[in-house]
Amino acid sequence: MTPQHKNKTFSSLLAFLLGGIGAHRFYLRGVNDTWGWVHAASVPAIGLVMAAAPQADIFFKLLPLFLSMLAGFLQALVLGLMSDEQWDATFNRGSTRRSETRWPLAVILVATMLVGCASLIATISRLFDLLYTGGAYG
Repeated sequence: MTPQHKNKTFSSLLAFLLGGIGAHRFYLRGVNDTWGWVHAASVPAIGLVMAAAPQADIFFKLLPLFLSMLAGFLQALVLGLMSDEQWDATFNRGSTRRSETRWPLAVILVATMLVGCASLIATISRLFDLLYTGGAYG
């Protein structure tokens, strides 16, 4: 039985859209992937932070998911920029098909850079605002 062929464009799209909950990790490595479960644990971590500090700013309550999403954006770039040969050697061993990247991947990577960089800057700005001014600017 030949293993299922993994699509680089689809995995990059999953990392971009659902990287915060580890969907791309589960697609690539299955449900036994430890790092996928670390991403997925960011959702219950929100509940733990809310229970531990109900008076905290909403930013701090959602920080576990924000950090996981930022890691997902970075992983989308790493996966998308991997060469087709390296991709096949890593994720498609034993598959008879070969990967051939097309232009939709470039659109996903540009969107990832746009949203990822804006999210990183916004997260750092809000964190510093809350830590150093107590939220005086918002």
